[in-house]
Amino acid sequence: MTMRDEIRAGAPDGDATPVQRPPAEVRYAEELAALRADDRDPRPPGWELSLRAARRFVIGDVETGISRKFVGNPSLVDRALVTLATSRGLMLVGEPGTAKSLLSELIAAAVSGDSTLTVQGGAATTEDQIKYGWNYALLVAEGPSTRSLVPAPMLRGMAEGRLVRFEEITRCPLEVQDSLLSLLSERVVAIPELTGPDGMVFARQGFNVIATANTRDRGVNEMSAALKRRFNFETVFPIPDLDTELALVEAEVTTLLRRSGVEPPPDRDVLEVLVGTFRELRAGAGEKGGSGAGPDRASAVMSTAEAVSVAHAVGVRGWFLRGEPGSAADVVACLAGTAAKDSPEDLARLRRYLEQQVPHRPGPHWKALHDARHLLAD
Repeated sequence: MTMRDEIRAGAPDGDATPVQRPPAEVRYAEELAALRADDRDPRPPGWELSLRAARRFVIGDVETGISRKFVGNPSLVDRALVTLATSRGLMLVGEPGTAKSLLSELIAAAVSGDSTLTVQGGAATTEDQIKYGWNYALLVAEGPSTRSLVPAPMLRGMAEGRLVRFEEITRCPLEVQDSLLSLLSERVVAIPELTGPDGMVFARQGFNVIATANTRDRGVNEMSAALKRRFNFETVFPIPDLDTELALVEAEVTTLLRRSGVEPPPDRDVLEVLVGTFRELRAGAGEKGGSGAGPDRASAVMSTAEAVSVAHAVGVRGWFLRGEPGSAADVVACLAGTAAKDSPEDLARLRRYLEQQVPHRPGPHWKALHDARHLLAD
């Protein structure tokens, strides 16, 4: 049994899986199988689903029982899929925590049936981690050969005709970024160490690249104009609606708490306080409690993804320490680590928010949040 088969098989209880976070093609295997079985629409060459079926997989379809997985503008998904059906790569940009990586994972699972061909960008990323490397023991013993070649995600994606995900591309050095130029233009990887047909790997139908970059990091290693021309750019915006964001956080946290062994579901009133706090700090709480941009706008990332993480910690803290779902006081205790990431001043902003803005909010949970402000460590 392969590792992927073990992940699909799951634990004996049929609910948990032996890994913390299975890839999308494993989590939603039944939905993908149903979509493939019923898909009668034309498919781009190399795709496992048509554009319409892939769209239904990402944004959901109530009539056919397909769950909604990405909360965002459906037209963004349409444009992304159309881009990937062409010879241009797709670049998803936006604030941290706006589900760019999730969207790229879902699309890769729908189009290729495999979302694991991923390059994680960073200052230490090398060209070997993108294209190919070598098994040096075999290289010394036998010389360059297909046996000693170790394909990286980009080479595998081209050889197998699959989508490759390049996360946080702007965190990579410029010379590493530009190693993609020939891949996206010529659709071929040259391996000069090998001779004959093995020295050139041509991309099969279905190959393309989905890259992501968050807007706070853009400019750290700004992409060259030549590389930008090989991508279509799409911006992923934060969720504008409170009820939609609250429902998303509740669904995600419920799943995470179940995996963490927490029995009770999250308290919706506590989640409402948490999500409301994140939204106001993200937008900026004015001196009189307004929701427009104000002097107390946090510089830290107060994203939906961060809200899910804090809500998860609140539930774990409440259950394992006191045997309850978690309270507004737990929200204060868990917020400090999020608020103080980027600037010490953010902790002061959070303290001012709890002291000056929260008392104006109606409801017992907002009062409990205000009463627990002393738990915010200096």
